[in-house]
Amino acid sequence: MLAQSLLLGISASLVFCPPLGVVLRHMPHRRGLAMGLTIGGSSIGGIVWPIMLQQLLNKNNVSFGWTIRAVAFTMMPLLAFACFTIVEPVKKTALAANPSPVQDGGEAPGSLKGNATNDPSEKKLGSRDFLKKPTYMLLCAGLALAYLGLFTPLFYISSYAIAQGQAESTAFYLLSAVNASSFFGRVVPGHLADVAGHYNLLTIFTLLSGLIGFTWTKATSLAGLIVWGLAYGFTSGAVMSLQGACAGKIAPPQHQGLAVGFLMGCLSIA
Repeated sequence: MLAQSLLLGISASLVFCPPLGVVLRHMPHRRGLAMGLTIGGSSIGGIVWPIMLQQLLNKNNVSFGWTIRAVAFTMMPLLAFACFTIVEPVKKTALAANPSPVQDGGEAPGSLKGNATNDPSEKKLGSRDFLKKPTYMLLCAGLALAYLGLFTPLFYISSYAIAQGQAESTAFYLLSAVNASSFFGRVVPGHLADVAGHYNLLTIFTLLSGLIGFTWTKATSLAGLIVWGLAYGFTSGAVMSLQGACAGKIAPPQHQGLAVGFLMGCLSIA
């Protein structure tokens, strides 16, 4: 309980949230694509871990303790890479990329101190004024409501497949298939959202996830489970990547991390 629940929960939050704010500051013009690629990394992990656990626990009969240690040894270099490579944007780099002169006491367009884009929703606000904006509060509340059911299929699709007569190994690989589809769901809609609108795409894919979720019990054969899993993985993946882009769109550049972190805090309750 202490290791898997308390320690893992705290450490995962510390690892997950801050880099998202840094990425948003690096790529303000391509929020959707940036979040899709960043969050898509967790989908790659979601493909690898079920297969790795299946091979160690069931095929090679490795003990649970050493299986978890193998997971830890695999994660350590990945986390070390993240610690050394995730850096804040340098102000002078932004100024060099945008050498336009500063006029009338204003700030250079590329300066991190000022606006990074011309989006009126990103006008510089007070320190935390964006937290009081109705748009942000509704975003947190709406996504928290969606998250009451969004992860349920991901947690139970393996158990459901076994209950439908599928082998345990097949059930494990089914979870990997869902995560593979989720990778494309996080990247492709994120890229499209930079043109069509982040909130527009988030609304559409949240509704689609709900509709597909209601058809879950109709998937009883292996083929049906695969098709359903791929469809749900794609739509739910889009929700997970677009939420950060939507939160970052409201907050000023210097508070991208706070915007994502507060949103994730609301979702963690759900």
